[in-house]
Amino acid sequence: MSINYAILGMLSARSLTGYDLKKIIQDSPFMPWSGNNNQIYKALVELLEEGWVTNEVHHQDSAPSKKIYTITDAGREELKAWVLSPPELPEFKNTFLVRLAWADSLGPSELNALLTGYEQEIYLQIAVEEEKLRRGEFSPRRTTREAYLWDQVHGRVLEQYRSELDWIRQLREDLGIRHPKEGENHTMNYQLVEKNNQTIVVVTSAEPPISNGKDAIGLIEVCIEHNAGRLVIHAETLSEDFFNLRTGLAGEILQKFVNFSLRAAIVVVEGSLIKGRMKELLAESNRGNMFRVFASQVEAEDWLAGE
Repeated sequence: MSINYAILGMLSARSLTGYDLKKIIQDSPFMPWSGNNNQIYKALVELLEEGWVTNEVHHQDSAPSKKIYTITDAGREELKAWVLSPPELPEFKNTFLVRLAWADSLGPSELNALLTGYEQEIYLQIAVEEEKLRRGEFSPRRTTREAYLWDQVHGRVLEQYRSELDWIRQLREDLGIRHPKEGENHTMNYQLVEKNNQTIVVVTSAEPPISNGKDAIGLIEVCIEHNAGRLVIHAETLSEDFFNLRTGLAGEILQKFVNFSLRAAIVVVEGSLIKGRMKELLAESNRGNMFRVFASQVEAEDWLAGE
């Protein structure tokens, strides 16, 4: 399937800029492209050459000019012809299935860890998609039928994720692999800070402290709920294992933040928590743009809100 037709579809709903198209594709749970600039603008050039779209430059006094794309009548006809063409079969290729195919080499605890890690990612993705639906992501609703079709498309995505969880549960049962103890219920104390048009979630404590990757999903879910892409975590929120590099907990949690493009900062007032290799890791992180450590909440907020 060509990305060109997906772009024609979006433009059939309304005129959009290249940036608008990129954002819609990247946020979509069912469009199979990364939505990078090369994909978007290469497709737009081809659509212009075919006469299926037009563009118009809008000049702005206080911002750069932007190019707005609009579908043509010929483009609408081409889109309709493509929608009526024979559909492709569903895609079942999955890197997790490839790993699972050779998982007989693992011991029971190792296989359990593999399944648990996959489950955690599915749970988190379900939370992300449910929040997108709640916020009302791009969904043309020009007619009652169109609104129904888009609701069904998004619902199908959630259904597939939930079906994946059911499959994992059945796999555990058939293999006699006990499901790990469910994560404890956490009471998280947090507040929302608005700074420089950014919403920052500030978590001051958790009871009990965050002690594994599944617990960390709760932090991400709070950010999703409040449409916040920035997070401050006070050290009291985390178990001591986070600051012990040998446990791997820090790497596991930070990777989850990266996977969901969540910028995070940890406030560590008690410097004795950071020592040895952990000190080296955090010093390296402080040169990056996704995660840093600060001695005060104000410093953390200023960094997160500064870009």
